[in-house]
Amino acid sequence: MRRRHVAILGFLAAACAWWPGCRASEVPAPRPAATAPTPAVTGVAPAAATPVSAALGGGAVPPAATFVGSAVCVGCHTEAAASWRGSQHAAAMQPATPATVLGDFANARATAGGVTSTFVRRGDDFVVRTDGPGGTLADYRVAWTFGVFPLQQYLVDFPDGRKQALPLAWDARPKAQGGQRWFHLYPHETIDHRDPLHWTRLQQNWNFVCADCHSTNLRRNYDAAADRFATTWSDVAVACEACHGPGSNHVAWAEHRAGSEAWPAHGLAIALDERAGVTWTPSATAPVRSRPLATRREVETCAVCHARRRPLGIDSNPTGRLLDTHIPALLEPGLYEPDGQQHDEVYTWGSFVQSKMYARGVTCSDCHEPHAGKLRAAGNAVCTPCHVAATYDVAAHHRHAEGSAATACVACHMPTRTYMVVDPRHDHSLRVPRPDLSVADGTPNACTGCHAEHDAAWAAAAVAEWYGPVRKGFQTYGAALRAGRDGAPGAAARLAALVGDRGAPEIARATAAAMLERQASPATLPALRAALADASALVRVGALDAVRALPPEARAALASPLAGDTVKAVRVEAGRALASVPFEALPPAAAAASRRAVDEWAASEHAVAERPESHLNLGIVAAERGDAAAAEAEYRAALRIDPLFVPAYVNLADLHRTTGRAGDAAAALDEGLAAVPDDPTLLHALGLQRVREGRSDDALALLGRAATARPDDARFAYVYGVALHSAGRSAEATAVLTAALARAPYDPALLSALAAFERDAGRREAALDYARRLAAVAPEGESVRAMIRELGGE
Repeated sequence: MRRRHVAILGFLAAACAWWPGCRASEVPAPRPAATAPTPAVTGVAPAAATPVSAALGGGAVPPAATFVGSAVCVGCHTEAAASWRGSQHAAAMQPATPATVLGDFANARATAGGVTSTFVRRGDDFVVRTDGPGGTLADYRVAWTFGVFPLQQYLVDFPDGRKQALPLAWDARPKAQGGQRWFHLYPHETIDHRDPLHWTRLQQNWNFVCADCHSTNLRRNYDAAADRFATTWSDVAVACEACHGPGSNHVAWAEHRAGSEAWPAHGLAIALDERAGVTWTPSATAPVRSRPLATRREVETCAVCHARRRPLGIDSNPTGRLLDTHIPALLEPGLYEPDGQQHDEVYTWGSFVQSKMYARGVTCSDCHEPHAGKLRAAGNAVCTPCHVAATYDVAAHHRHAEGSAATACVACHMPTRTYMVVDPRHDHSLRVPRPDLSVADGTPNACTGCHAEHDAAWAAAAVAEWYGPVRKGFQTYGAALRAGRDGAPGAAARLAALVGDRGAPEIARATAAAMLERQASPATLPALRAALADASALVRVGALDAVRALPPEARAALASPLAGDTVKAVRVEAGRALASVPFEALPPAAAAASRRAVDEWAASEHAVAERPESHLNLGIVAAERGDAAAAEAEYRAALRIDPLFVPAYVNLADLHRTTGRAGDAAAALDEGLAAVPDDPTLLHALGLQRVREGRSDDALALLGRAATARPDDARFAYVYGVALHSAGRSAEATAVLTAALARAPYDPALLSALAAFERDAGRREAALDYARRLAAVAPEGESVRAMIRELGGE
């Protein structure tokens, strides 16, 4: 089970990484060979006992398809089934048996974080003795294996229907490669039973975090009232219908059911036929597809699992249209480098859609055989059918010693990062190495990834000597996204230009549109309007994220036209933007469509009611609508699910404050700090509460602790600095703000405060410098222009 950024419980980072578009006070709801198909063990039994066609009617339009189970498929599709049985998909999840368990359960031991776990076998049962929910050692029976290579994890069944992933995994690599050992998935952290990442807690819950990409036709079946799961599946692993969709209509077609001959695509729910009859003409410059790719069904089917994304409903099975079931993460900090290279584990799609290959019509199965799950050819042979070997697979191109690992195409164009300790993943954005950009922006590059003894300037000089000084590459938007992240001067214009660049990847344009939230001004409004009307649904989604930061009247005008969009993700995002807008101001038709969109958004939150983020979001909207009782109920529901969920404490305290319940606000923050001691966000919020209570000394202490604990948070530093200045400790205030500005050189609040402090101290030149820097970041601010004039500048 991949780490989901424990900072989700620290108010921002996890949900912002895993769920796109979150803000400081809002976290969107949360993203490895069997010998025969495994029947459903705890799931919906495949309906194969009677002919599926018996329940189907004829006609040109097929009935709603249902899942039949892989056992029905393999009788006809023997060759594909044989390939699949040897795949990691077929072994993605299996009952724990002597045939499936790879780990050493012969009284093996592993120690991590002060806990020694023991692995034993009792007959055909596999048992781990480790620390449980209360921190005491206990025996837990392994019920399921999870994955197979390069690591295998193990799941434990709990009485409430939850399955939890143990923190120790088996390294399935050969011993010569460092494998055949137990290892902890967080080897550099001490994680006890109170930690959000403890294996018995929410972040390691299989039912939500992992299940729908390791089993077929997964239904979580969470009962919110009982706080229990009754999760089911039709195949325990990733089987035929996980990609091809429910197969009942295809079975009916194969059985020659009357009328089924007219059904499109032989009754298949998802026709993965985009490569049928297609060839590529190899080239030394630009390979050519024999016919243009008309749809993205295959890539968007794979993306349901091979992307960081959040579900939009209870049924998250693929349809061939990703944005009708999920919203993918954009190129966000924590997930991607500023130029779009992978940083955290992003599962391929978000990288691949940035590539020139994707733009030219390459699909997953051009390189990967889909049933075996392996490359179609070994090494560079998977590339040279399109990229002429005489041009590219030679020393004149790769500039490395023949026969060395560095001559592999992927070494330079698909560098790896290692996740889960032992699992290297290739970056699928397929880039031209650009160490020159590393010099400018600090982004990684393939050259110094291997040549760690050298710096990026050395690599850039070598590349320039080999290939000349000019190399553009396909991904040219890194500087714009870096400026947008940093809030640098000129960021608004760069982002607006990227939004309008139809030659750039859609995910980069969508990211730029979402970043306009921080650059809202009359100057960026045309770009935002254009993004909302863009042909790309992903760009429209990004633009709606920016719209949410605008006043209600502006949100109503901009978002309501998208409330009836043909793409579900767009409607859901429009619904969130419109959730607290007074519909009375809209024309009747627009008001009706907006209400439906808001209902669809709310349904998407209720679909993941097992997550505290869902209740947080519902509570925020209730508060925006003035329904304090409903908001409090939702925040409390979030805390029942996860008592360590910091955003709920902070929003609950803020709700109490705004409704005149100051005592309850302080109590909510105290309650949070009792659950999550020393959390910087809670300390900061309690410090602000103490300011309102007139307890200045206590406030300063709390604000200082928060700023010290989270030095990269410019807001914390700003508030602490202002508080110090108000207390007459001007020198300390200036020191705090100056240090923060070194880390966030374009932060408007820091620049504004320092300009004012230096002016008040009579240091005119220093004040003028800060004011001019502020004017470069916020050129439309009249107050800063007035300050510059006051200081004698222009």
